[in-house]
Amino acid sequence: MLSNSIRAVTLVTAFAACAVSFASTAHAAPFDGSWSVLIVTRSGACDPSFRTSVFITNGIVTAGGGASISGRVSNNGAVNVVVSGGPGTAHGTGRLSRNGAGGGSWRGSGGQGSCSGSWSASRGG
Repeated sequence: MLSNSIRAVTLVTAFAACAVSFASTAHAAPFDGSWSVLIVTRSGACDPSFRTSVFITNGIVTAGGGASISGRVSNNGAVNVVVSGGPGTAHGTGRLSRNGAGGGSWRGSGGQGSCSGSWSASRGG
């Protein structure tokens, strides 16, 4: 099992659900709200999978816990996030749809080495 910092990095990488597509936050409003995110590891020593919640407000992605998340959702749903916590950092990319679903991939590294995988999101959380 990973430390909380690696888990936080994995989360951010995975959610891969939201960010640095420098769009107007007014256009990202359709994606605002609570999202449930399933993070799945495909490679590396990270937890096999876990579910968490993230929040999008005015196109900016945030989450609870000890991780620092930097990300935005573009007006077309493209997401790009960077998560850091403890010794690890993760980066996630993907796309959200206006029908309340989305997904993408993530890659990160931390105290136990490198990991990568996929994420899927659904509105609500």
